[in-house]
Amino acid sequence: MSVLGGKKIILGITAGIAAYKTASLVRLLIKLDAEVKVIMTPASKDFITPLTLSTLSKNPVHSTFYDKEDENELWNNHVDLGLWADYMLIAPATANTLSKMANGSCDNLLLATYLSAKCPIYFAPAMDLDMYIHPSTKNSLEKLKSFGNIIIPATSGELASGLVGEGRMAEPEDIVSFIQNDILSQLPLKGKKLLLTAGPTYEAIDPVRFIGNHSSGKMGFAIAEAAANLGAEVYLISGPSHQKIKHSLVKRIDVISAEEMYIAAHTYFNDVDIAILSAAVADYKPKNVVTQKIKKKDTTLNIELVATKDILASLGKIKKHQFLVGFALETNNEIENAKNKLKRKNLDAIVLNSLQDKGAGFATDTNKITIIDKNLNQKSFELKSKIEVAKDIINEIIIKIKE
Repeated sequence: MSVLGGKKIILGITAGIAAYKTASLVRLLIKLDAEVKVIMTPASKDFITPLTLSTLSKNPVHSTFYDKEDENELWNNHVDLGLWADYMLIAPATANTLSKMANGSCDNLLLATYLSAKCPIYFAPAMDLDMYIHPSTKNSLEKLKSFGNIIIPATSGELASGLVGEGRMAEPEDIVSFIQNDILSQLPLKGKKLLLTAGPTYEAIDPVRFIGNHSSGKMGFAIAEAAANLGAEVYLISGPSHQKIKHSLVKRIDVISAEEMYIAAHTYFNDVDIAILSAAVADYKPKNVVTQKIKKKDTTLNIELVATKDILASLGKIKKHQFLVGFALETNNEIENAKNKLKRKNLDAIVLNSLQDKGAGFATDTNKITIIDKNLNQKSFELKSKIEVAKDIINEIIIKIKE
């Protein structure tokens, strides 16, 4: 998933010949799982039809405050539209619209929405060479940048007039890449690498049976997505899990056993800045794995178990610059046991949850946690969805690594 995945984007289209490119622009945004609403100036309809854009965006296209020919038509509320958006993009942005934006003129729905928007605003200028280099246009561009708006620079090339020069709107692919890179550059975990383990491990008894646990991997996968959404490059080492993740910054490494997870964790650990071990790793495994299916013969079966390698403790022994976080799932003496684990395994923080808390633990969509840092400071959170819990965990880690 892109950083634009799930984001709400208003695309404002003005009356320039480059408006024909917005069909491709909408299509690209939709492919990235963004939700797009289009607002057109009335004159822009001469260059591309609302039907095309509504079909591609899967949303009605807005152009006026209301339809004068339909007495039952609802008012298109520019305030609601402006507050709805996570990002606003005006492309193409003509010299006329740039001037109006810079000077607070408000004579159409797009400009009214622009003035109401609270989100970051990107604009891609498009006009002929002489218009682009005119002092009034340069003044508009400088004023808009001083307001905090973000310009997607025009490029040089053949223009509609037949001239060749600066003023050509950036190509749709370049516009999308510009926005993604700009968002990423401002994220708090940009440039950080994060190792995450998730899910259970399965320890084979024979070719068809194993020792495992009820971990679904939901918590770990939620943490992976929360970290990636804040710019981290995530190595997600997952035991057997039905959970799915699709994010351009998440690399999934599938393993089955504790030994495989141990090897994978040590493979990536030296290169990461943060390691969060949320997997429910089996503590024991059969000493000998039978190569053929065990047949039922007696009423009892004895299997000799041996301890698996302690992944978290092994990383705690070799950590250098890494911020190492463990998980503790307890049934009694929760705080005391978590603090002991924190110290014993040389962790920077531990996330505690208890099976005594309703809605916490394995295979649920919610969790209730307490985070304890290496100085034994505690912070408890209410019962929340695992998606929200993941955000809390990542936010606390960001705070700690900045201290």
